[in-house]
Amino acid sequence: MVAFIKSKAFALAGVLLVAGCAGSWQTNYDTSVSSSVSKNWRFTSVDVQVPDSLTTSEENSLTPNYDIIWQEEPLGNSTRHAQVDTIMTEAAKKGVAGLRGSQPVKLVIVQKEFHALTKAARYGQNWGGVHNISFTAQVFDSRGNPLTEPEMIQADLVALTGARAVEAESRGITQRKRIVEHVSKVIAGWLGATSEDRRTRFSQVGR
Repeated sequence: MVAFIKSKAFALAGVLLVAGCAGSWQTNYDTSVSSSVSKNWRFTSVDVQVPDSLTTSEENSLTPNYDIIWQEEPLGNSTRHAQVDTIMTEAAKKGVAGLRGSQPVKLVIVQKEFHALTKAARYGQNWGGVHNISFTAQVFDSRGNPLTEPEMIQADLVALTGARAVEAESRGITQRKRIVEHVSKVIAGWLGATSEDRRTRFSQVGR
């Protein structure tokens, strides 16, 4: 009986902890690039910068307070900063792929936050979760002259947790796959490379 009570109390504490982090999230940017301008661009380079100053941890709690949380892939001989670089580079290249104009340009992304779910948050609860992703994006010409101002882009995404996460993974839909797909569409929308506008606000339990 004592063990049962402790278990129930722990579960309730977890619910209250996560519920206390409920809030409003968004995918947003202030100014998009006109398609009449970007249609002339052809991206020959994508440079993703993940500053060493961004904090990270392998802490497996529900809401660790760090800039980078990425635990889906083994750490191995890499670093979490390098893994985020790889993921964001893949997303950015996919996002600019639709622009095939004559002017060669470069996209520079500076990461501000990449906070996915810990294993505890992904598999240990069904209440909610958010992938917090933010970065600045700027386009330069082949000589390094800026063609846009640095644009702050928030690309938050509702995360899958519990049974939904397990079911999605059984179909090959991982956190990485969903993040790459989402961020690529956000970048394409900002660049005017697509008519799809991913900007939205949503309420969800999350960090």
